[in-house]
Amino acid sequence: MSQNILLLAHVDESATELPKAAYEALGAALDTAPRLGGVLTIGIIGESVQTAANSVAAPGARIVAVEGPDFAQPRYASDAAAAEALCKTVAADIVIAPGTSRFLRVMAGVAARMKGQIDTHLTSLETVEGVLTARRWFYRQRLEAVIQRGARPWFLVVDSGCHAAWTSTKAAGATAAATVEKIAVQLPPEAKRTSFSGVRVPNADAQTIRPDAKLLFVAGAGWSKKQADGKTHLPEAEGVILEFLRHSGASLGGSKSLVDQTGENQAVLGFMTHLNQVGQTGSTPRHPKGLSTCCHGEEPHVVGWRFINERRAVNLDPNCGWARGKADVLYVADAFEVMAKLNRLLAEKARSGGKA
Repeated sequence: MSQNILLLAHVDESATELPKAAYEALGAALDTAPRLGGVLTIGIIGESVQTAANSVAAPGARIVAVEGPDFAQPRYASDAAAAEALCKTVAADIVIAPGTSRFLRVMAGVAARMKGQIDTHLTSLETVEGVLTARRWFYRQRLEAVIQRGARPWFLVVDSGCHAAWTSTKAAGATAAATVEKIAVQLPPEAKRTSFSGVRVPNADAQTIRPDAKLLFVAGAGWSKKQADGKTHLPEAEGVILEFLRHSGASLGGSKSLVDQTGENQAVLGFMTHLNQVGQTGSTPRHPKGLSTCCHGEEPHVVGWRFINERRAVNLDPNCGWARGKADVLYVADAFEVMAKLNRLLAEKARSGGKA
């Protein structure tokens, strides 16, 4: 029996384009639909959706949308109403959505309104003997769940970085003009009580967590320890690390032992918080490359590196965890010296017009 498959997406901060995660979810939906013999429909939410719809017109799927000023910014009441209307219009059996912060806040509520079931933070969608199967990790990526559900509609929220993004095969400048079916959604006054006032963002050099960066730079507790002269050099450590982040555009991570020192009121790196923690009790980033410094590479930390393809580490201990098959390359050297020299090379490259 054919199933109706709905890909839900929303416009990004530019108000015209879809976020990268939406193209990844579209790639998963396009792979899933033919395996199930399903019919794919794309649903878009935003203030103006035509440009975003044009960018996904090539697959030839039906496109429905809820648009207007009330749907320009993330808001639970309006987003839930819009998503519910799209699901009812399509009579969706399977709903696939990207795991953006906007949708993660609202999709569980939409599933409840539709009397369906939901699974979030999914890492893959596949068919096993003709049955749709989803996978996700539990217990900080130690246990993998394989999920099948008979309930419909089934809402599947896919994490970013887990599926290849769909890209149009059309030549540049030949973007198709999409036909968009617009669904009217009237919001009651109580759904508009929350209003958008503005966006506050840190300066580019103050933002240390960069999910789209090509490199993850991890600082371990060794940066705050006494060095060869018997003294700590935290101000120098902060300068070296921030300079490297500025030159390279890397995302900053930290080991648990380092970020815990912040909560214990010890002298630590001023820009390091628990949000930077990588590992079993922290995050599991998905950058193509990773560089660890002053970190021993113990298993509770390295488990957070499972999606990092190329790993390198700098440590004075030749017998640290990274040396036991957990890194592709281990530099047995002083991280202060290595990073200072690396910063000089990056600065020279930038001055000569090259890219870091």
